[in-house]
Order: sequence, then structure tokens, then C-alpha cells
Amino acid sequence: MSGKQYDVIVVGGGNAALSAALSAVEGGASVLVLERAPEHKRGGNSAFTGGGFRMVHHGAADIKKIVPDLSDEDIAKTDFGEYTAENYFDDLGRITQYHIDPELADIIVNNSTDTVHWLMQQGVKFVPNYGRQAFNHNGRFKFFGGVVIYANGGGAGLIEAEIRAAEKRGVEIRYGTRAVSLLRNGAAVGGVRVIVDGIEEDIHATAVVLACGGFEANREWRARYLGPGWEMAKVRGTRYNTGDGIKMALDFGAQSYGQWSGCHSVSWERYANDFGDVDGQHSAGYRHSYPYSIMVNAEGKRFLDEGADFRNYTYAKYGRIVLQQPGSYAWQVFDAQVAHLIRDEYKMRGATKVKADTLEELADKMGDVDYHGFLNTVREYNDSIKKDVDFDPNIKDGKSTVGLAVTKSNWANTIEKGPFEAYSVGCGITFTFGGLKINTEAQVLDIEDQPLSGVFAAGELVGGLYYFNYPGSTGLMAGAVFGRIAGRSAAAYVSTKAAKQAEQAVAG
Repeated sequence: MSGKQYDVIVVGGGNAALSAALSAVEGGASVLVLERAPEHKRGGNSAFTGGGFRMVHHGAADIKKIVPDLSDEDIAKTDFGEYTAENYFDDLGRITQYHIDPELADIIVNNSTDTVHWLMQQGVKFVPNYGRQAFNHNGRFKFFGGVVIYANGGGAGLIEAEIRAAEKRGVEIRYGTRAVSLLRNGAAVGGVRVIVDGIEEDIHATAVVLACGGFEANREWRARYLGPGWEMAKVRGTRYNTGDGIKMALDFGAQSYGQWSGCHSVSWERYANDFGDVDGQHSAGYRHSYPYSIMVNAEGKRFLDEGADFRNYTYAKYGRIVLQQPGSYAWQVFDAQVAHLIRDEYKMRGATKVKADTLEELADKMGDVDYHGFLNTVREYNDSIKKDVDFDPNIKDGKSTVGLAVTKSNWANTIEKGPFEAYSVGCGITFTFGGLKINTEAQVLDIEDQPLSGVFAAGELVGGLYYFNYPGSTGLMAGAVFGRIAGRSAAAYVSTKAAKQAEQAVAG
């Protein structure tokens, strides 16, 4: 039994949790952060991300405010474009097939830019996302896909900056501490029961913010909610996101919400480890240059539109499609014409790769792809491409196929110039879409849509945001937005409750 009483306990150690802790401290609360992972594996899924933030902006002047040392030379050679609130709403709606909770969408969009500036005040530095969101094409960079900035140092850099800020502001962080249930104090929350080194301990608080991720690292829950075969997927991020926060809240009376059968999943290095390794070459598993490839399954057939949209708008749903293929694997095939566009992580150690001077030799080296089926696919694909449209990787160029059962809508170059490269991919799961229902103040709601007293939530365990797919770099943005709101709301709840108790004491 812990003798210390906290105003706010934050369960989780990633971007959403740390944003909540920082915000609660700003509101005058004493804050304890409970991180299930040991210190050297802290940061949740956030530590594994590229650090991108999708936010509303209106061009170079707005980006200059976020990246003050952006040079005039950089600005002159870059088209930052703009990403309006309307663009953001359109993407959130279109990508989720308009299932996203409109009130939550409104909160993300209209708080995005201000939250990035708030993170800067906490000590987070941002840089332009050259190389991932803009290619040097004919001497000029043009940003695409709605994402311009990322945290310096990627997700790991973001977490380090947020932890430094939290510790500086007096936030206490306990590592290796697994939260297992919420304590009751009458009708309200009274704290958290934890397990440390196999021993239960009760830690008391007036408010609790749950921000400890989804259930993607729980094989049983994946098979139960996502479906058969999902227990075989590789987990791209932390092994500690097993649904604890969701279960704690549901046991307390929370309402489940969102698409429990949906998840963010990508085409990922086929023989990657079962879980992410933030200390190793995590990025070595990324296989996101597929828009400039063709992807074939074991039968040698294409099975999805590699060029349907910018990578940001398709990558999070293509892992599921790979998982559904024979043997749950595929190959991404490139020729020499686009070799310069293949991202650096393909070159890292550990890639399952074959290279050959001819397509016949490549088909032979892949081994587990039907030889004749593959060669037929490439021949039919090459013959179907529009020859009168120029290739441009910075725009949806409309260079497409015609007459195929599976269209390639953009960036359809012929596969004919050697040497050829092929990379084998499987399914990597990032996070799950099902979770808890919250309101616009980040209060967790019960089955009658009433707030649970003192319980707040943010991050990947919030349901209602993503369905079927996910717009890239929305996760960190939504985590910071709702984390900040959850912390502020929790601190306000504590203050209000303390004021009422003081009034009752005087009256008594």
C-alpha cells in the first residue's frame, strides 16, 4: 500500500501519456506516470515512430514558425504547399470511410497547429520531413501527403524531449510498473492497483489518465477481435501494449467504442522479430517504397493497387491484404529506373532481398513465387501502362495501367530495366483501432455516454478515430492533442473536487 496520494496518475509512457502529464502539471496537479516497460524500453509505440505530425498549415511562413532555422535557400527550393482544415477533415473522412467520430475529428484538426507549438514550448524540436514526404525532382522539393514536419530524432527523440520536460517540471515516473485495475472511491476513481516485481500495490489519486496503448501485442486478443491468422502478425512496436488500460476501464464501467476488428498494419520485413526493438535497427523493417514497385504474391500475381494514393494514405491497410495472401507474404519488385527512390531502410542489414540482371533470374531467386505466373504478370503489366504520361513521384501523376484486373493508378513504370530487386514482406501490426469512448474533454464515458468520475483517456486506446485505414502521422498528433486535453481536464477535475471538499468542510 503506497502512502503517497497523487492528484493525477497517468498510465502509460508514450507521447499521449507524457503530453497528459505535462498538461496536468501546467494545471497545478501533482502527477505520477506509470510505465510498464523498464526504463531502457520506455516510450510505448511512440518511440518506434518516425516522429511525423499531421497538422494544419498554410505554407512556408507557418513552417518557419515551427522550424526557425529553416534557411532562405531551403524555402526557395521547396514547395511546402498548404494543408487546410478542410483538407484534414476530408482526409480523415475519406480514409476512414466516414466512420470517424466527427466531434473527435474536429478536436484533432482544430487543435493540431496549436498543439505542435505547445510541444515546442515543452522543448520538442521539429524539422522538415525531406526524403520521406518530399523528393528532389528536377531540382525542387514538393511536399505531398499532408505531412511536412517531424520531431527531431524521430519518435525516440520526441520521447526523450518529453521526458526531460516532465522530469524538469516535477513529474514522478515509475518504470517496470504494470497497472492492472482502477480503484474505486465511492462512485469515483480512487487510484490504480499495480504489480511491481510480482507484488500488488495500491496507489491513490483523485484522477487517472489512461494512455497505455491498444492490444496489438496481445496474440489472444488479436485472434479474438481481428480474426484468425492475426496471431501470426509481427508487432512493429512495443511488446507491452496488451490492452491493460482498455480492460481496466471496461471493468470500471467504460463503454467500448470504435472498430475492434480493425487495425493499423503494414507490409513489413517478412522475417522481422516478433516485436519491435527500439534499441536495434527498428527502421530496417520498413518497406514503404511500394508505390514505385509491383507487389506479387506466391502465385506471382499482383493483388492490390500499389499506386492508389500517396503512401501515407494506403500503407496502414496493406498489411492486412498481405496477411490474406497465400502463405501471408508477398514480394515488392523494383527495376533500375526507380532504384534511386527506394528508401534507405531497404539497404539496412536484415532485409530479405534478391537481386538479378534479368527477370527470369529474379523469378528463380525468389523461390517461393510461381515462376511463370510472375513473368506473365510482369509482361501483362508492362503492356498495360500509359506511355504518354510522365512519371513524377511528388504528385499523383496519373501514369496508370489500363485493362488489368488490378489497376495501378499512379507511378506505373515498366519493370524492364535491370538490375532488378525484390524484397519479401509479411504483415506488421502497429496498433489496434478498438478502444474506449471519450468525449471532447477526454473523459471516459460509460454505456449511457456519461463521464466516469475522474477517468480520462488519450492515445491509441481511444476508439472512434480510425476505421479500415489510417492517415499517416495522425497518431502522434491525436495523442498529443487528446493527451494535452486529458491532462488539463484531469487537473481541473482535481481542483473542482478539492474546492467542493473544502466547501463541505466549512459547512460541516
